[in-house]
Amino acid sequence: MSVLQSVFHEAATLTAATGLVYAGAIAAVAGSSVLSRNPQRRRDARATLAILMRRDDQR
Repeated sequence: MSVLQSVFHEAATLTAATGLVYAGAIAAVAGSSVLSRNPQRRRDARATLAILMRRDDQR
Protein backbone atom coordinates (compact mmCIF):
# COMPACT_ATOMS: atom_id res chain seq x y z
CA MET A 1 0.00 0.00 0.00
CA SER A 2 1.42 3.35 -0.95
CA VAL A 3 1.79 6.22 1.46
CA LEU A 4 -0.92 8.19 -0.33
CA GLN A 5 -3.42 5.35 0.00
CA SER A 6 -2.57 5.03 3.68
CA VAL A 7 -3.17 8.74 4.23
CA PHE A 8 -6.53 8.57 2.44
CA HIS A 9 -7.54 5.54 4.48
CA GLU A 10 -6.68 7.27 7.76
CA ALA A 11 -8.50 10.42 6.68
CA ALA A 12 -11.61 8.42 5.78
CA THR A 13 -11.51 6.62 9.12
CA LEU A 14 -11.16 9.89 11.03
CA THR A 15 -13.99 11.46 9.04
CA ALA A 16 -16.30 8.52 9.76
CA ALA A 17 -15.46 8.56 13.47
CA THR A 18 -16.05 12.31 13.69
CA GLY A 19 -19.40 11.94 11.92
CA LEU A 20 -20.49 9.24 14.35
CA VAL A 21 -19.54 11.34 17.37
CA TYR A 22 -21.38 14.35 15.93
CA ALA A 23 -24.48 12.26 15.22
CA GLY A 24 -24.35 10.89 18.76
CA ALA A 25 -24.17 14.40 20.19
CA ILE A 26 -27.14 15.51 18.12
CA ALA A 27 -29.13 12.45 19.22
CA ALA A 28 -28.33 13.12 22.89
CA VAL A 29 -29.36 16.78 22.68
CA ALA A 30 -32.52 15.90 20.74
CA GLY A 31 -33.40 13.31 23.37
CA SER A 32 -32.90 15.77 26.20
CA SER A 33 -35.04 18.37 24.42
CA VAL A 34 -37.89 15.86 24.33
CA LEU A 35 -37.46 13.99 27.61
CA SER A 36 -36.54 16.75 30.06
CA ARG A 37 -39.21 17.65 32.59
CA ASN A 38 -37.94 21.17 33.14
CA PRO A 39 -39.23 23.62 30.49
CA GLN A 40 -36.09 25.78 30.71
CA ARG A 41 -33.87 22.76 30.04
CA ARG A 42 -36.03 21.80 27.07
CA ARG A 43 -35.66 25.32 25.64
CA ASP A 44 -31.91 25.23 26.21
CA ALA A 45 -31.64 21.82 24.55
CA ARG A 46 -33.65 23.02 21.55
CA ALA A 47 -31.41 26.08 21.24
CA THR A 48 -28.32 23.87 21.41
CA LEU A 49 -29.81 21.55 18.81
CA ALA A 50 -30.44 24.51 16.52
CA ILE A 51 -26.79 25.50 16.89
CA LEU A 52 -25.56 21.97 16.20
CA MET A 53 -27.81 21.64 13.17
CA ARG A 54 -26.68 25.11 12.02
CA ARG A 55 -30.20 26.43 11.82
CA ASP A 56 -31.50 29.83 12.90
CA ASP A 57 -34.58 28.76 14.84
CA GLN A 58 -35.34 31.73 17.07
CA ARG A 59 -38.65 30.78 18.72
